[in-house]
Amino acid sequence: MKQEKRAVSAVLAENVAYLRERLGVGKSFDVLHLDVEYAGREMAFFMIDGFVKDDILHYIMQFFAILSEEKLRDNPLEKLLKTYIPYVELEKTDDLNRVVDGVLAGPTALLVDGVSYAILIDARTYPVRGPQEPDMERVVRGARDGFVETIVFNTVLTRRRVRDRTLRMEYMQVGRRSKTDICVCYIEDIADPMIVKNIKEAIAKIDTDGLPMGEKTVEEFISGRHWNPYPVVRYTERPDTAAAHLYEGHILVIVDGSPSVLILPATFWHHLQHAEEYRNKPIVGAYLRFVRFLAVWASIFLLPLWYLMMTEKVQLPAALSFVGKASEGALPLFAQLLMIEVGIDMLRMAAIHTPSSLATALGLVAALMIGGIAVEVGIFSNEVILYFSIATIGIFATPSYELGLANRLVRLGLLIASAMFGLYGYLLGITLWIIMLASMKSFNVPYLWPFIPFSYRAMRDVFIRSPIPLKNRRPTVLHPRDPDR
Repeated sequence: MKQEKRAVSAVLAENVAYLRERLGVGKSFDVLHLDVEYAGREMAFFMIDGFVKDDILHYIMQFFAILSEEKLRDNPLEKLLKTYIPYVELEKTDDLNRVVDGVLAGPTALLVDGVSYAILIDARTYPVRGPQEPDMERVVRGARDGFVETIVFNTVLTRRRVRDRTLRMEYMQVGRRSKTDICVCYIEDIADPMIVKNIKEAIAKIDTDGLPMGEKTVEEFISGRHWNPYPVVRYTERPDTAAAHLYEGHILVIVDGSPSVLILPATFWHHLQHAEEYRNKPIVGAYLRFVRFLAVWASIFLLPLWYLMMTEKVQLPAALSFVGKASEGALPLFAQLLMIEVGIDMLRMAAIHTPSSLATALGLVAALMIGGIAVEVGIFSNEVILYFSIATIGIFATPSYELGLANRLVRLGLLIASAMFGLYGYLLGITLWIIMLASMKSFNVPYLWPFIPFSYRAMRDVFIRSPIPLKNRRPTVLHPRDPDR
């Protein structure tokens, strides 16, 4: 619910009483109220301990201490803003509710007796870690910096790589209570204005108390399709990856408190790209991409297909006859596959919650239990371990963590369909999967483009890592204002 405006009074005591009540001064130990008197005028500072830069505030107060009464006698507001507050980020407001929101966000509020405006001094600092390389998107060669949890740092990391004069960083706030800062970033001369408008309108419609999960909460509000596991936005923690998408015509959504940046719109193929492919020679990058695609397809289709070969008694060529052989286990084959699917997910969750000092011990226990003892006692067959390991490697080779999880669910669905209806269930499951992906859109961009609808030039770039000098056109599906690179 939007708060009504509360005008700043020229009487300092009225403003102080209202702010003390709204900010909970005396109830929260970190909300500070400081009464001072400079140049013959009573003043009040309101701030959050830990947000304010002490040295900046001390310098401003030292500057105030040498002011004479005559210097603030006439038009004190303009003189303070333009002359006597030696700081660059200043803002005036005549709304006390905006002052409350401002102080809670970090800036320091200054109120002066006889002045019906408040001054917000944005001398804030946030606890922040260093911009080290993200764990999920490592490269052998390349930049080692990554996004952090502070929105201002992330915008700076982006501007460092994109010095275009039309780069826009539009500020928004979301959350009735959290007032979370959000930045919509795009290059105005390239990005489609309609896509930018749709994204901003979708963010503005978010109506909730707060964003406890940061960028993930924003994604769920603006993307829809809540029960569809496939992500229609791409996450990245690499500033160079974000900059590359800006030059193509994409839009970034940066959420304060989140180290991941949303890239919009995003297709299925965007989630299969990785910076490592572009850090090598084109032929090497093309080979790495081919191997990656092979691993991803294996993670989806290999295990259900092998199950069919085992149960349907498919006639294989003599050279491939070894594929259809497997030792019998104590449990039916489908039960083995289902158990190991759930077991690997349990192991993955255990690894997340295990301290790094114990991770090696957890890996040894898992190897002994799953890879050794489980086979010896007959719970699993050796072939089940082998083919499931190949599928799991394919999941880990998927650049997008979200896409890997979605592919895992699809594999499980294909396995169940194959167990229930045999070959027809397997083929029907693949058909429904393709139809589902083909019907999806990310802000009016077809999810399977350039496969559906088909574009030869773009599809070639999807499967073959083309040399950068030859990529002289931006993706047409984004309707860029400047299509030529």
